[in-house]
Amino acid sequence: MKRLLCIALALLAACGACAQDLANGVFLVAQPTLTAPAFRRTVILITQRPDGGSMGVIINRPTDVSLSAAFPKHEHIAAQPHTLHFGGPVQPQSPSFPVRTATPPPRGIPMLRDVYLTADADWVDSAQATAKVLTAMRAFAGFSGWAPGQLRSEIERQGWYILPADSETIFDKNPDEIWFELAKRAVLRSTLYKKYQ
Repeated sequence: MKRLLCIALALLAACGACAQDLANGVFLVAQPTLTAPAFRRTVILITQRPDGGSMGVIINRPTDVSLSAAFPKHEHIAAQPHTLHFGGPVQPQSPSFPVRTATPPPRGIPMLRDVYLTADADWVDSAQATAKVLTAMRAFAGFSGWAPGQLRSEIERQGWYILPADSETIFDKNPDEIWFELAKRAVLRSTLYKKYQ
């Protein structure tokens, strides 16, 4: 994954030790030429799987399903004002939760310094009942995944931009504006890189 990120980011910006400077998670930003319905105008928070593939969740596809309807047996999740998001086409019946916390969830996947991805709804519900354990969370149906080498091929075909991820974009920004903002940022980085290379 580090090699993949270095190759992709070198196309976007002058970056000496890119893999060392980035946290584990990054944003995949769909290029305008990517028209597959599942991923058109998406932004995906991704990380590396142990087998060398990549996985993550689409952060800008909220649904109309309330969390109370999606998680009726988890009262603290159900009480959140957010709606369920579509995380991707893989196992859409299974939940995924990006959470911002100083207490890593059991079997949670590190994404950023204080952001983890977990599928454990019971842990998320319990953590929300405890003051200050979770400072932010989102709930997703399914996730997005790529086999080893598959994502690299898509990037080489100019399907995706890659940008450093940040928790503010994941938890605080309007999903309707995320793709436009990050796509504009990625184009600017690419233009500056080509100008000064």
